[in-house]
Amino acid sequence: MAKIFKKTSGNGGLTLYLGKRDYVDHVSSVDKVDGVVKLDPADFGDRKVFVQLACAFRYGSDDLDVMGLCFRKDIWTHFVQIHPPVDKPALSAMHETLLKKAGDGAQPFSFEIPNNLPCSVSLQPGPDDKGKACGVDFEVKTYLAMEKCNPDEKIEKKDTARLIIRKIQYAPSQVGAGPKAEICKSFMMSDKPVHLEASMEKDLYFHGEDIPIKIKIKNESNKTVKKIKVTVDQTTDIVLYSADKYTKAVFTQEFGDTVEPNGSFENTLTIKPLLADNKEKRGLALDGRLKDEDTNLASTTMLREGIEKDVLGILVSYKIKINLMVAGGGLLGGLTASDVTVELPLMLMHPKPEE
Repeated sequence: MAKIFKKTSGNGGLTLYLGKRDYVDHVSSVDKVDGVVKLDPADFGDRKVFVQLACAFRYGSDDLDVMGLCFRKDIWTHFVQIHPPVDKPALSAMHETLLKKAGDGAQPFSFEIPNNLPCSVSLQPGPDDKGKACGVDFEVKTYLAMEKCNPDEKIEKKDTARLIIRKIQYAPSQVGAGPKAEICKSFMMSDKPVHLEASMEKDLYFHGEDIPIKIKIKNESNKTVKKIKVTVDQTTDIVLYSADKYTKAVFTQEFGDTVEPNGSFENTLTIKPLLADNKEKRGLALDGRLKDEDTNLASTTMLREGIEKDVLGILVSYKIKINLMVAGGGLLGGLTASDVTVELPLMLMHPKPEE
């Protein structure tokens, strides 16, 4: 095993071990969360030890919790008691490795993540924002308490150890046919139209992959196509606590190709939307971020039939806009300028790693 992740509570009595931080949603099922907790029960007294896995939507920093207002909403939680042990799980290869690493006094635990929960997504903070980013996260927490879930019982921070994990999706192995869109637009003071057609070879591209777009223009009008502008928009739909939906451009490029009246144009334009070009954009959806690790633009949310909307958290989608800037001729050229636009859906995901 390349790396083991561990966190020890402030009182030193609990050490949480996990063998990985990324858990893959395979559509039909999700990787199991297998871990162990090393116990030093000297100061436990009558208290028990529990482990909790929670999927939560965070829409404010923990520092802002004032007057009892909670800026975190649990979407799903599950608890297991490991001391005194109740219903020990069947040991997996991951458990065996972690138990060997943790040594004496370690107890295993296991969680199954339901496949209808959202994947980890964080919203990019602004340059001056502090605290944890807003978004959907998964947290494994072990803690000391008299009861597993009593809202009136105060659990001290020193009696807890926690690790953030990620639920992620990989691109399906079968890629579909690429989308195609076309428009025929007429203009004032011109008898004939401009035809624009845009298409892509496939419906899904990987983060960081070049995206070629085939453009065909037939200009039968008396106007000139001055340039071609390509934009990629990310739409973030926060469905959990409001109907908050907003769109941000993650890629914009102008191509200086002109098409004269009665002319035509056919070419492939290549684009590549990257987080590196959008570091200052507050509120951009990113794939869930672990501490001190970089991430990328959020992957497209793959919707599964029958999922209740309130557990989805954040939906992310992309579209490509191809815009022709058309200028009129003559004295009224500036006044009769117009745009011709088509849109193509885009899915951005990670490739499934080699086994």
